[in-house]
Amino acid sequence: MARPSLFQRATVTRIVKESADARTFVLAPHDGPITYRAGQFCTFKITVNGTELFRSYSMSSAPETDGELMTTVKRVPGGAVSNWMHDNLSEGDEIEMTRAAGRFCLRETGVPMLGFSGGSGITPILSLTKCALAGTRRRVRLLCADRDADSMLFDAALTELARRYPDRLEVVRHLDSEGGFLDAAAVRAFVGADGHADQYVCGPEAFMEMVELALPGPGLVFSERFGAPAPLPDAPAESPAPVETRPAAAASATGAAASAVTIILNGKRKTVPRKDGETLLESARRGGLAPPFSCEAGNCATCIAKVTSGSATLRQNNALTDDELADGYVLTCQAVPDTDTITVDYE
Repeated sequence: MARPSLFQRATVTRIVKESADARTFVLAPHDGPITYRAGQFCTFKITVNGTELFRSYSMSSAPETDGELMTTVKRVPGGAVSNWMHDNLSEGDEIEMTRAAGRFCLRETGVPMLGFSGGSGITPILSLTKCALAGTRRRVRLLCADRDADSMLFDAALTELARRYPDRLEVVRHLDSEGGFLDAAAVRAFVGADGHADQYVCGPEAFMEMVELALPGPGLVFSERFGAPAPLPDAPAESPAPVETRPAAAASATGAAASAVTIILNGKRKTVPRKDGETLLESARRGGLAPPFSCEAGNCATCIAKVTSGSATLRQNNALTDDELADGYVLTCQAVPDTDTITVDYE
């Protein structure tokens, strides 16, 4: 399976003010519509003061209901990319973005969907909600935590969806300014008799950890994280199982030194000695290369490359599909070689 070029250009056709510090950017990719699933994200590349930066933002649109591709970005204090997009992008401007990635998607089931969002974490959950309501008969219940009324996102959109689907959608808003921070007791009370539901969680890390620990089960829990710390090699047993990738037709590492990592980037080939436990991204940096990356947590797919010789194991993977893994693609921030020699091509 040939993978499309990682980045393409897109025109910002409209900008919608969602709140005082959040904007929705409506995008028209130059190469034609992007194929995506509700709950997925794209990674954006911008240049700030001569430095290329990469950030991943979820789609607030859903292919089942929206003819336009939309991503919603909240301004983050000190956030180089979010602030640049808010301060510099205007309608008609162009921006570089990847194809869609991510596994924070609906599975085929008839159980209810519960969504737990903190702040801008409502973005992918709104996309999932649109998909579930338009494409299934599932009930959807959302618990949305926000700082205050002025910071709430998509209030009008969710109100309209609740009007259209009064028997299938329930939206509960929690404002920290009125009730303090959401706590575990409130989460369990919200779940009630729907402990068997599929439960989707997105928001700040502390919020997500609280919700995940509070959920009573036995329903499946799906979480979306951007920029979470990368798992260590000796991660605890409850961490997601490593994903192994072995290209079907791996070529021999002709001319490469024993225990070596060869990186191909921008037409340049660099070989460095392999270090146990070192990721391919770390090896590339040690070789003096500057490959693309963003989250370094296996979430965004910015660092994707193809293993053409040898094999590697992924510590974490929340972005690549099974087909892409089978074709030899890896997230270099998570890929640790398990052969003496390996060649990886960012092209």
